[in-house]
Amino acid sequence: MENIKKFLKNDKFAEYVGIELLEVSKGRAKAKMEIKNYHLNGINTVQGGAIFTLADLVLAAASNSHGNIAVNINTNISYLKAATRGTLIAEAKEISINPKLATYTVHITNENGEIIAIFQGMVYRKKEKIK
Repeated sequence: MENIKKFLKNDKFAEYVGIELLEVSKGRAKAKMEIKNYHLNGINTVQGGAIFTLADLVLAAASNSHGNIAVNINTNISYLKAATRGTLIAEAKEISINPKLATYTVHITNENGEIIAIFQGMVYRKKEKIK
C-alpha cells in the first residue's frame, strides 16, 4: 500500500490543506485533518469544501488500493453536525466493486467519534495500473 501513499503525495491540494493519509488497505483508507483557522467559513465552522476534500482523498486512496487507476464519477455528501476545532477523521469503506465500477461510503467524525458528515462515492476503474 506504500505505492498508493506515494501516488497520493501528488495530490497537492490535499497536502496544502493539511490532510494526512494514515492507513490504506484493500478497499479501505483513513485520513485526518487538524482544523486550522483557514478551514473555517464566515460563521466559524469548518467550510464544507474542506470536509469534502478530506472525504475525497480517502475515497481516492481506498478506490485506488486495488492497483488500477480509479476516478471519481459521482459523489454525495450530507453534513450532519458542525465542526469548529479539533481534528476530523475520515474513514472510507468499499461497499461494492466490479471490473468497471466501485462504490464507497466515507464517515467523517471528530476526535470524539461524533459523525460530522457522510460521503458516498462511485468510481470508474480504468484498466491502467498505478505506477
